[in-house]
Amino acid sequence: MTLQTHLKKELSLLDLTMASLGAIIGSGWLLASQSAAEGAGPSAVLSWLIAGIVVMLLGLVYAELGSFLPEAGAIARYPQYSHGPLASFIIGWAAFVAYSALPAVESEAVVTYAQSYIPAFKGAHGTISLLGLMTAAGLMIVFYTINYFGVRTFARVNTPLTLLKFFMPSLTIVLFFIFGFHARNFHVDGFMPGGSAGMMKVVSTAGVVFSYLGFRQAVDLSGEAKNPGRDVPLAVILSLIIGIALYTLLQVVFIGAVPSSVLAHGWQSLSYSAPFAQLAVTLNLAWFGVLIFADAIISPLGTGNVYMATTPRVLYALAQNRHVPKIFRKVDPLTGVPVSALTAGLIVGIIFLAPFPAWQALVAVASSAAVLTYITGPVSAAVFRRTAIHHARPVRLGGLGLIAPLAFIGGSLIIYWTGWNTNAPLLGIILAGLILYLLAGFTAPQEIARPDKQSVKSAAWLIVFLLFMLVMSYIGSGIFGSPANHGKGIIPYPWDLVVVALFSLAFYYWGVQSGYRTRDLTERLEESLTAGKEDHASSVADLHHHRH
Repeated sequence: MTLQTHLKKELSLLDLTMASLGAIIGSGWLLASQSAAEGAGPSAVLSWLIAGIVVMLLGLVYAELGSFLPEAGAIARYPQYSHGPLASFIIGWAAFVAYSALPAVESEAVVTYAQSYIPAFKGAHGTISLLGLMTAAGLMIVFYTINYFGVRTFARVNTPLTLLKFFMPSLTIVLFFIFGFHARNFHVDGFMPGGSAGMMKVVSTAGVVFSYLGFRQAVDLSGEAKNPGRDVPLAVILSLIIGIALYTLLQVVFIGAVPSSVLAHGWQSLSYSAPFAQLAVTLNLAWFGVLIFADAIISPLGTGNVYMATTPRVLYALAQNRHVPKIFRKVDPLTGVPVSALTAGLIVGIIFLAPFPAWQALVAVASSAAVLTYITGPVSAAVFRRTAIHHARPVRLGGLGLIAPLAFIGGSLIIYWTGWNTNAPLLGIILAGLILYLLAGFTAPQEIARPDKQSVKSAAWLIVFLLFMLVMSYIGSGIFGSPANHGKGIIPYPWDLVVVALFSLAFYYWGVQSGYRTRDLTERLEESLTAGKEDHASSVADLHHHRH
C-alpha cells in the first residue's frame, strides 16, 4: 500500500471542543476530588481554582498559537519554529512521554474503580494487581483500534461520548447538593488543614492540574481542522471554562457529602476506592451509585481514546522535524492516520503501566511532563510576535506581554510542587532521549536532523531551566513530594516559591530573547501564504461559476 504524509482536514468546531472537553472530563472527576481533599481538606476548592487560572492563562496563549499556526502535534512544532531543532526535540520528546502515559492513566482509573466489585484487581498497598494491569493494557488496545480507523471514526465515537460524560458529573453536582450537602464539613480541622503548602501541593500531585490539561487536544488536532483559525481558539476556551466550573463544583459537593463519622480521623483518612459512587450509596442514592460505576468505565475510556488520538500526532510532528525516523510521519491514505506513530504510542503506554501500578503515581509523572511542555508555548508566542510580525493572526491575544510570563511562572511552580521524587526520573527520561537524539544525529545525519550551532545556542535557556528545576526540587522545602523522598529544605517554604518564581521570570525572558526566525518558520509561513492564495482563487472561481 502506498503511504502519504498529509493528514485529512475533517474536524469541526464541535469535534474539536469535544476532543478537548473529552480529555478534560475523564478519570479526574472520578478520583481527583478525594485525592485533593486528602491533602488539602476543604481548601482543595482553591486548588482547583489556582490550577484553573494557570491553565486558562496557558489556554489563552495557545488560542493565539492554534489559530496562527494550526499543526498536527503542534506542541512539538512550535519550538521548532521559534528556537530550532534542539529545543523542539526536548519539548517534543517530553510531550510524547506525557501523552503516552495518559491512556495508561485512564485505563488504570477504570480498573481502580472496578476494584470495588472485582477484588482480584487489588494489589498490595493500594496498587493494582497483575490481572488489573493486564486489563488496563487490554483497554489501551481498544483505544488503538478505534483510532486505527481514522480521525473521522475517532470523532464519531468521541463527540457523543463526551456529551454523555458531561451529563454524569453535572447530575452528581445537583444530586449531592440536594441530598447530602453538609456545610459544617468545611470547618473540619479548619478550612486549610494542610496549610497553604498542602493546598498548592495537591495541584500537582492529586490529579488537579492533570484534569485540566486536555484543553490542548484541539491544538494538537488543529492540522486536521476544517477551519482552524476560527474553531481552535473557541474550542480551547470553551472547554476550559466548562472544565473549571465543573471540577470546582464537584470538589465542593464532595467535601460537603462526606459523612461526619468518616471525618473523625481527619481528611487524610479518606480511603474510598470509588469515591463518588460509594458516597452516593451513603446518601441513599444507590441507583445513582450504579450509574456512576457505569460512568467510571465510560469517562476514562473516552479520555483515553482522545489521548490515544493525539499521542501519534506528537510523534508525527517529531518525524516532520526529522527528530525521529521518517517512518513515523507516514500516513495511511485510506484512514489519514500515522499508523506507525499510533503503534509506537500504544507500546510505550503499556510499558508505563509496570513502574506506576497506581493511578495517583502515574498522574504525577504525566502532569509534570505535560506542564513542562505547555509552558514553552508562551515563550514561542512571544518570539513569533517578533519574528512573524506581519503574518495574519485570526486571534491576537491582548496583553500577551503580561499573560505569557505569568503563565510561564505558574507552570514552573506547578512543576516544582510535584516534588523531587517525580521530577528526578522525569528529567532523567528527557535526558536519556536527548542523548539518543544527538547520537542518532551524528551517526545517521540523512535520517535525523543534526542541531546546528544556532539551535544549540537558542536551546541553552531550556536546558539550564530544566537543571534549575531539578536542583530546586532537591534543595527546596521538604513540604513537596512524598514523605520518603522530598526536598532537603535548604531553601525553606515559602522562600522556595519566591526563588522559583523570580528565576522562572528570568528564564522566560532569556527564552524569548533566544528565539529567532528559523528556516522552518519561513517555509511554513510561505506555505500558508500560498495555500491562502489558492483558497481565495478557488472561492473566486466558484463564485464566477455560480453567477454564470
